[in-house]
Parts: sequence; C-alpha cells; structure tokens
Amino acid sequence: MSDIQAQFSVLKQTADPKAVDEIARLIEDGEDHELNRVNVLDFARQHGVDEERAISAFLHAARLGLFDLGWNVLCPGCGGVLGAHATLKALKPDDYHCALCACGYKASVDDQVEVSFTVNPRVRRIAAHDPDTLPVWEYFKQVFWSSGVDFNKESFATLANEVTLDTMELPAGEKATMSLQLPNDFIIIFEPVTHSAHFIDVQGEPTKDRQQFAIMYNRVQAPTGTTTMRPGPLRLSLENQAGVRVLPSVFIAAEALHHLIGKRKPFLTAKRMLSNQTFRDVFKADNLSVDQRLQITSLTFLFTDLKGSTALYERVGDLAAFDLVRAHFHALLEIISSEKGAVVKTIGDAVMATFIRPEHAIVAGLRMRAAMDELNKQRGTADLIVKIGIHEGPCLAVMLNERQDYFGQTVNIAARVQSLSTAQEIHITGPVLDAPAVAEVLEQRAIKPIQKQAALRGIADKMVVYEIP
Repeated sequence: MSDIQAQFSVLKQTADPKAVDEIARLIEDGEDHELNRVNVLDFARQHGVDEERAISAFLHAARLGLFDLGWNVLCPGCGGVLGAHATLKALKPDDYHCALCACGYKASVDDQVEVSFTVNPRVRRIAAHDPDTLPVWEYFKQVFWSSGVDFNKESFATLANEVTLDTMELPAGEKATMSLQLPNDFIIIFEPVTHSAHFIDVQGEPTKDRQQFAIMYNRVQAPTGTTTMRPGPLRLSLENQAGVRVLPSVFIAAEALHHLIGKRKPFLTAKRMLSNQTFRDVFKADNLSVDQRLQITSLTFLFTDLKGSTALYERVGDLAAFDLVRAHFHALLEIISSEKGAVVKTIGDAVMATFIRPEHAIVAGLRMRAAMDELNKQRGTADLIVKIGIHEGPCLAVMLNERQDYFGQTVNIAARVQSLSTAQEIHITGPVLDAPAVAEVLEQRAIKPIQKQAALRGIADKMVVYEIP
C-alpha cells in the first residue's frame, strides 16, 4: 500500500466516507485547475455532500498532508486575491490594496478572507504549483481571482474577446510595446502579478495622431493613477523590472467586465472556519498569533450553565453527579457541533459556544433543553437544568491561554444574559430575535417570546431581553 493510500485509509476513519471518496476521485480524475484553491462549499454542492462533512473531510485531509490550507484576502469589489497566506497568523493588520478597484480594505474575516484547499505537490503536481508557467488567462482564473468568482469557459471567452483590448506575457528584464486603438470607454491597464494598474479616461474628439504612454513594472506598490486621452491610436511602452514575468492586460471597464466579475458563488469564510469544531480540534496551533486581534462584525454566542451543580453533588454524591454532568456535556457538545457551531471552552459546568448565524444557535438551545428533559426522563430525576443565553454582535478573535478565544462586549452580554435564567428557559437579545430565520424557527414551534427589561452585571444601561419559555 502506498503512503497516499494509507493516508486515505486513515482519513476514512476520521471523516465522512462519501466525502473522502469524492476527494479521492477529485485527486485521481480532476483537471489541474479543479485541485487548486478548492472551494469546499462548491465541491459539496457538486458532489452531493453535506457542507459540514465536506469541510471536516478537507480539514482532516490537510492535517494528513494531502492538501495545503490557504487563507486568501479578497477584494470585495472585484473578487481578486489581494494576499495569499499559508496560515491565518500571516494576515496583515494593515490595509490590503486593490489596484484594479483603486481601493484599500481591512482584512475582515466575516466575508473577505477565503479558506481554500490546494492539493499537495507530493500527492499530485498541478500547473498552479508553478504559477509563473500558467498562461495569462489561467493565471487570472487560478491565481488572481478567488474561488468565489463564478467563471466558466463562456465567461472567460467573453473576458478574452470582448472586454480585453490586448494582453501579453513579458519576461523579467524585457521591454515590449502594444499598439492599441482606444475606444471611447474607461480603460484599465492591469497587471496581476505585481498587482498594479493604471487607468486611462478616454474622452473627447477622436484623433488620428498616435498617443504615447509608458509603464515600468517593479516591486514598488505604486498608487493607481489616471491619465486622460482621446479615442484613437495608442503606443503603450512596457518595461519589466519586477524580477518575475508580468502579464499586462488592457481591459475595457464597461458593463461587460462588471457583469463577469460580479457573478459570485458562496465560499468558505475565515469566520465560518473559526467557528468550525473540526478546525478548532485539529488545527489548535494554527489559529492566531498571541498578538493578533481579528475583528468580526457579527458572531452569535451561546452560553450555558448547569443550575445547582454544587447542590447536585451533595444530593446524589460525587460519582453519580459526575456521570450526570458528563452525560450533559456529551449531549450539549454533540448538539453544538451538529448545528454548525463550535465549543470555545468549558468553564466548570458551563459551555461557551459560537455560531455563524443566530438561527443555528436558537435551534441548538431548543435542542439542548429537550435533551436535558430526555436525560432526566431516562434517570427518573429532574436534576439536569441548563440555563441558556444567546447574543449576537461584533467581537475580536484573539489567543488567550494558548487557545483561540473571543473578546468584547458581545461576549460579556451573552454571558450575563445566560445568568438571567432560573430554570430551563432560554434568554436571547434583540439582535438574535430580529434575525428573520430566528422568527421563523420560533413561529414554527409556536413559541412566543416574552419581552422584559434586565439589568446585567457590568452593563451600564438596562437591556431589553426576551425569554423563550
């Protein structure tokens, strides 16, 4: 048995067998570009695999060395990759600049950092492992644009034939010229390797006189400039001092270009990855560096606590109480994972968990309550009473005590809201209730939230909270 076959045997023991079979087929039969920056959500859709199981399978495959994990900072405007990183730790704290859009962006993990998987060259060598050998359009497709831009053969043909005036491959140290006929449109001269651009605002009366313009490529990240020219002939002089080959391309910045790069498909975000239980379990050391602070604009927190656990130990004895508490933890953790959440930590008899969407948290909370009722029924007792609180809002992802954690007022409020519960009721905040999908969940179950004012410890003003009876 080869090393790779042995790794797949191990993978089948830790991941969904159907997902593993589909990954094996992809490696065996897929085209080169299909194995570069794999969009796991798209993979799951195409192969009929559950998203969470597909994500888990690729994470385990990456841990075994079958795939390399990538964290790509994306431009929200054009979908271009502004920075490709092997670890989340490599994310820069300062702005990422998109020359094509002439805009700067912070690397928001909510929707601007894509997580993708590329087959390891030891498993199968693909063209993207040597990006400098890729043809121009394959470079754009596989390296510059992210897996979330929905390109196919037809759209790339449109890009090459209708949107592009000219393009070339210019080796390091060489010079070349392009002879162009400028239309009465806005023109972008874009180079994806050095990520540099220059705009030409074509306006006024057409001219027959040849206009001149020169660009030199180097490693200096110069701001995008704009030059005004008239419709007519242009001699574009290009010089490459960047030390690598460059791919200058002249685009017509009209509706066709905006339409092509505006077609998007869902991709796996860093935020979702940080709230994935498999990632937290398998890649514990690869999350963040100690001094990193990643801003997240929206995350849902669920806190639980076991009511009266001290009295429980006194009432039933240490051994019986330990078994009860362990059964309670097992049920809660299984529910959190199955509802697309992740356990951040347990504190005594309490659990702190995160969810990408509020509806996943509310469904998890309702299932937790039902699970405690079932455990009590099985044991003929009413000892297991779990208090639950849910809140949604902005936070910081940080490293605390060698573990990825979260910090901020949203976390504080979620913990305080949980403490309002006196029995098995669930308390949620306005942002949670306002989520349309949460309202649907409650309506389907004929649950009417009870509004109340609450003074939360450490929070200056009273808050409106809602009890889920």
